Amino acid sequence: MLRLQIRGEMFDASLRDGAGSLAAMVLLDELTPDRLSALARFWAALAGKTVPPDPRITRSRQKRAREMLRVLDGRASGATYRAIADAVFPKHDHDAASWVGSAIRETTIRLARDGAKLVQGGYRSILRRPRRDR
Repeated sequence: MLRLQIRGEMFDASLRDGAGSLAAMVLLDELTPDRLSALARFWAALAGKTVPPDPRITRSRQKRAREMLRVLDGRASGATYRAIADAVFPKHDHDAASWVGSAIRETTIRLARDGAKLVQGGYRSILRRPRRDR
């Protein structure tokens, strides 16, 4: 059993014969750059080196993904969009009169919509590097 620490998270990997060299096969297609990047990060973890951040997802995309999941959790527990907005965006004050036309309301609804797509299989799009041809 091999224990890897990647960006503060612990992962266990089992090697077939216990010790020895590892090999990686990489498919050559439109996702090859993503695979090579992931392989380089995996190698850094194996070698005990600092694992660089994943270049496929920016900090702002990570933040938005977290917000989407928080909004979905709120919806799943029966919370209203307004209650969810209070939890996700606590610094924004919105009263009943301004809620209907609020940008925070629209953002919360959009996060719920995009989060539902994410959960229904769209999560793979987060892991693909943005390209002009997509």
